[in-house]
Amino acid sequence: MTERPLTTALQVLPGGHCLITVDGELDHHTAPQLRAALDEVAFGPGSLLVIDLTRLTYCDSTGITAMVTAHQRAQRAGGLLTLAGLSQELRRVFEIVGLDQFFSIRPTVADAIETAPGRGTAPEAP
Repeated sequence: MTERPLTTALQVLPGGHCLITVDGELDHHTAPQLRAALDEVAFGPGSLLVIDLTRLTYCDSTGITAMVTAHQRAQRAGGLLTLAGLSQELRRVFEIVGLDQFFSIRPTVADAIETAPGRGTAPEAP
């Protein structure tokens, strides 16, 4: 049973980037909420979705499956899905099962946007 409900918030950021912020516990009871938020994202060539997991307190395989499915959808459309703010524990789980090789994972949302291929906003060196 979920002790802490899940909330998701979808934002469109400057430059057309999408951000989904996830807060709470992601399990088989709450994964439909994340899937619904992910379904609202229109992936296309060059699109970027960042999922901010900074406030995620728990994630089971159902939650991971929802993110894998969205990643595959983004790739088929020519877009990119990046995960940001994984806790040390969740990062370790992703490493153990090899998902750190599957997903683009960044420490922060700002870093995810900055380091996305073709999307950096850093000024060019002279």
